[in-house]
Amino acid sequence: MEWEIVIGLETHTQLSTESKIFSSSSTRFGALPNTQANEVDMALPGALPVFNRGAAERAIRLGLAVGGHIAPRSVFERKNYFYPDLPKNYQISQMEIPVISGGTVSFMLGEEEKTINLTRAHLEEDAGKSLHENFRGPYGESSTGIDLNRAGTPLLEIVSEPEMRSAAEAVGYARALHSLVVWLGICDGNMQEGSFRVDANVSVRPKGQKELGTRCELKNINSFRFLERAIQYEVRRQIELIEDGGKVVQETRLYDSDRDETRSMRSKEDAHDYRYFPDPDLPPLLISEEWIEQVRQDMPELPAQKLARFEQEFELSRYDASQLTVDRATSNFFEAILQAGSSANAKLAANWVLGELSAALNREELTIEHSKVSPAQLAQLIARIADGTISNKIARDVFAAQWDGELNGDVDAIIDARGLKQINDAGAIGAMVDEVLAANPSIVEQHRAGKPKAFNALVGQVMKVAKGKANPQQINDMLKQKLDA
Repeated sequence: MEWEIVIGLETHTQLSTESKIFSSSSTRFGALPNTQANEVDMALPGALPVFNRGAAERAIRLGLAVGGHIAPRSVFERKNYFYPDLPKNYQISQMEIPVISGGTVSFMLGEEEKTINLTRAHLEEDAGKSLHENFRGPYGESSTGIDLNRAGTPLLEIVSEPEMRSAAEAVGYARALHSLVVWLGICDGNMQEGSFRVDANVSVRPKGQKELGTRCELKNINSFRFLERAIQYEVRRQIELIEDGGKVVQETRLYDSDRDETRSMRSKEDAHDYRYFPDPDLPPLLISEEWIEQVRQDMPELPAQKLARFEQEFELSRYDASQLTVDRATSNFFEAILQAGSSANAKLAANWVLGELSAALNREELTIEHSKVSPAQLAQLIARIADGTISNKIARDVFAAQWDGELNGDVDAIIDARGLKQINDAGAIGAMVDEVLAANPSIVEQHRAGKPKAFNALVGQVMKVAKGKANPQQINDMLKQKLDA
């Protein structure tokens, strides 16, 4: 039987406010346990929540960016469940009327553009954290510690439609959403610290069947690589289970990265099991058109807008423009190169940002903000390629020297010190071509016999004589001229 995979993602995005969603406690990561939890976070009797306006502003930004409906009136409700790290025994969330409804997220999957519809995005508070390691009771038994520093941290839970059909597609969507929330400045995107966590709802069904299969929720995945591997394992598990005559049970599962497998945590509740009801301590959240317009005026240029501008203004391909707008830092770096003097060489600049620079950053696990070559230095290098001072091949050596800090990354100084200037003199190149043709009669005969590789071999021989410094285009042109003659 052929199977179809159905995936929907629920993404918990910690909002970048300095204080919590319903209290004045700090949201700073890494403080000592329970030092950033006040009476509201700990649910002490008589403590009342007060809504953080900054959380709503960040939700509005997302709504505008994805083209969703921003509710003029939304309601906070109590979602009842009982965990040790949930002091109130309920979570303040939104169910019936979320702050954002609908919207889309688009991304490139290879050469193909994909668009995923959003169901909703709602505001809620985070729970605390249970710590199971290095805690011992009075008799040496294993214990669990509770840290309430995270309790009350503002979350925007972004829920997609179940429209993804592969693990790769799910990762592409998650990466695009991660880039968007960081681009908007509503989340720092630090997955190691839990600022961006993904729950994947995964099911399978026979191809052609419209009814959805029983889903399992893969909980709190904080790595794109783990997300892909967890989905792949879960899909295999469900298919094997069904084909062996079993049934998939709706449940929440944990991904174990060490064993590369998912395992059961608990049965998965439906919405009615949480007994939602309006929180009597919080009034409805009212968002006016004036407030939305004010947020719109303060928003940065969106990725889709910048992508379209890069295509039109700089005549870049759709693929190049999409790669340069994957995150705000990359797009800013690229534009800084153009502003430093390479605006006429946008395609060449794009090639270098997506090629040599990206490779160097990956090798040393650096973000582009920490590049060892500045936009101005890379612009200078691109200018020397464009004006024929150095070839693209020699430019790689110059870039490596810049990266290592040689001569403070000054391109002209590096070229002069290493004697790397490209030979553009037609007479000198002609003499080298003549020398190579005279020394390689057999390769010349192979070329005349119609063997295409022979020409490339001759080009390589000329470059060898020139020690890589001759203008490649002039070599090609002169070789063709002399061979034709």
